[in-house]
Amino acid sequence: MTKKIELSAGQVPEIGASQIELLEKLCNATGVSGDEHEVRQIVLEEIKLVADDVKVDALGNVLATRFGRGEQRVRVMLAAHMDEIGFMIVKKHEDALFEFVRVGGIDERQLPGKPVLVGREGLPGVIGAKPIHMTTAKERQNKIEQSALRIDLGPEIGEKVKPGDRATFATRFAITGPSIRAKALDDRLGVATLIELLKHVPAGIDLLAAFTVQEEVGLRGARVAAYAFDPDMAVAVDATPAYDLPHWDEDDENDRYNTRLDAGPAIYVMDRATIPDQRLVTWLQETAQDAGIPCQLRQPGGGGTDAGAIHKVRGGIPSVSVSVPIRYAHTAVNLARLDDWANTLRLLHTALGRITPDLLAVERRGR
Repeated sequence: MTKKIELSAGQVPEIGASQIELLEKLCNATGVSGDEHEVRQIVLEEIKLVADDVKVDALGNVLATRFGRGEQRVRVMLAAHMDEIGFMIVKKHEDALFEFVRVGGIDERQLPGKPVLVGREGLPGVIGAKPIHMTTAKERQNKIEQSALRIDLGPEIGEKVKPGDRATFATRFAITGPSIRAKALDDRLGVATLIELLKHVPAGIDLLAAFTVQEEVGLRGARVAAYAFDPDMAVAVDATPAYDLPHWDEDDENDRYNTRLDAGPAIYVMDRATIPDQRLVTWLQETAQDAGIPCQLRQPGGGGTDAGAIHKVRGGIPSVSVSVPIRYAHTAVNLARLDDWANTLRLLHTALGRITPDLLAVERRGR
């Protein structure tokens, strides 16, 4: 029997070469919603000597528990989704041209000319469209509908592809100065963070780590995971759009989400799916202030995280979301800052170490 690794719960985790290497492996893996196998295998390998208990449930969630020490430990669920946006092959045409549908929220204006990888083997293809020379003036006035696009794989490779296969953007992981550039930073940043937290659990809690599936198509895995864990409280760890690009319209005030790079982790106050528990928002804000960790509030807006499903399970679960800000979410390439990721990890670890039963003993109320 393999001996479980004992790690220092009080040690503050940092982002170094091994953490970046893990994130690279996670980002370059394919995990389109409903087929998260490749990511799941990486997670299982990373946590097998850390967690006290690991299960893979019927939907494919990885549910890992690490027990703390002492009495009256709070059961804290952390959730990060393994799946990513992408595509599903639905029909083959002549010359190995394939019809496809989008899986998750992808703007079809982003698609023409994008290289993709198809199936478990990562077969190279490209999303093809008419070149501009062959379009009419009327066609150029409108976006290209997805129904007019095909994934082109070529005759030999195309023989290996069948309807139901997933495809993902072919973007490879890179570090460029202070930035991380990759596909699927939403939410492999959260997955990598959760793995590190499992390795450095404060003693006063039981950490219930849910690496969830099918978040991008309706928060499906998180609902099942939360029911199984039945935690006292929950934190969804995700990525959120950084709304910090220049605005060319002087009347268009840049206030949606109010989240930007280089300002630390974003703590949610409301999104489309959740109004977080104010006790938990305050807990995170006060932790950041006391520890000198930069953070920001993600203002009310669209979108949502696994917290949107978790907080409605059983009799209700106090929940909050914390995200790393990223640019260009739900496109072929995401961009984040290493420091924002490091400060997210630091905030969560520090905050977990401050949890006592008193946190949830007071009445839930607004400011």
